[in-house]
Order: sequence, then structure tokens, then C-alpha cells
Amino acid sequence: MEHDEISIATGGNIKWRFPPVHPEGVKFGLIAAAITGIFFLLGWDVIGWLMLIVTMWVLAFFRDPVRAVPQDEGAIIAPADGLVTLIQKVPPPREMAGAAGLGDQPLIRVSIFMSVFDVHINRTPIGGTIKSVVYISGKFLNADLDKASEDNERQHILVERHDGLRVGFTQIAGLVARRIVPFVKPGDMVAAGQRIGLIRFGSRVDVYLPAGTAPRVILGQRTVAGETILGQIGDRRVIAGIQQ
Repeated sequence: MEHDEISIATGGNIKWRFPPVHPEGVKFGLIAAAITGIFFLLGWDVIGWLMLIVTMWVLAFFRDPVRAVPQDEGAIIAPADGLVTLIQKVPPPREMAGAAGLGDQPLIRVSIFMSVFDVHINRTPIGGTIKSVVYISGKFLNADLDKASEDNERQHILVERHDGLRVGFTQIAGLVARRIVPFVKPGDMVAAGQRIGLIRFGSRVDVYLPAGTAPRVILGQRTVAGETILGQIGDRRVIAGIQQ
């Protein structure tokens, strides 16, 4: 399993460090850096400085920070950094419905929108076995729209816990995103909060909470992949909040 361990030691401390760049982004950073160098060699300094900014943004886009994953079996963890833009009760996608999936009854769907400035490494909400990974080609509408869940290019991932509980989530491409990159396949064992893929460049992730589980986030709240708890399995209490 791919994860980072954090140990507690008397007198120890944690220092900030610049997040490493995921290998998927190294090639894009090198391409941007090469173009930047060419502009400077040609004497086009203004464009060169602009390309330097682009290069830094590309590297930042693919940053892969370490996260402190809650070790709580009942927790459903946010799979993405971003803004909670939709919380709706909807039927699960047909690719994850039925007895072998999430069932056929409506479930609460929490949608997290990732801007081009957010971390785009996605993580699994629970630990278990990857039961299915279904890719569907589609459009590239604004990922913030409700219909993006049905019209856009997307990838459904279903995870089953050791006790049979299943959680499904969907990576959705957006206006700028043009590729969903998976890190897992059916049959893989994953730990809660483990990296499972990324989307280039700006997109959304939908999470379908199990029946009887209320969301512990509110509209307008920002989530941190691998850290923010979206819901506690079996907890029906609804929270409220205000933006201020």
C-alpha cells in the first residue's frame, strides 16, 4: 500500500517543505522549462519571463503534498482538494448501481470542484478493494455544472471495505481538463487516503455517501484530500454552518 506514516516522538517537530512534484507532471515541467530556455536564448526576455511563470505553475499544479489521513474506520475521507459546490440526493450512476454496486436507491452525492490552483492528486475515501474502474468518454463542460456528472468525460471507481460496505466516487473532467489518469485497477488493495489518480487540469470529484450517512461538510466549504472527513458511516446528524 502506498502511504506515508507520521510518528509521534517526544520533542519532535514537523517542518514545512515544498511539496514534491508527482512523476506524471515532471515531463510537463521539463517541456515548459525547455520552451522557457529557448525564448531566453532567442533574446525574447519578456516572453521568457512569462514562460517561467507558466513553468512554475505547471510544477505547482502537479504538487503531491503529504497528508495526515484520519485513522478512523468509520470516516469517509475527501478524495479531492477543492470547494464543495453541490450536495444532492440522487440515484447512483448506472455503472455503479445494482446489487454488486451501490444499489438503486438515491444516495447523497457530495461534489468537490477543483480549480486549476488546487492539488489534483485524488485519494480514496475508504480503505478496501477496488471493485471496479469504469472510464466513460464524454464532453468537457464546466465541471461546476450539475449535468457534468452525466455528460462529461468521467471515471467511476467503486471501493469495497472488508465488511462489505461500498463507497463510489467519480472523477470528472472539466473545461480545461483533458485526461483522467488512474493509478489503480480492479482488484487492487488500497488504504484510506491512498493516491488513486489525478485529473489534468481543473475538474471535479463526486462522492456517493452510504445510505444512512449524512454529510459533515456544507456548501462553500473547502476540503483537503486525505484529511477532511465528508461523513461518518451511519451518522445521520445533519450539520449547519454559515460563511463569514
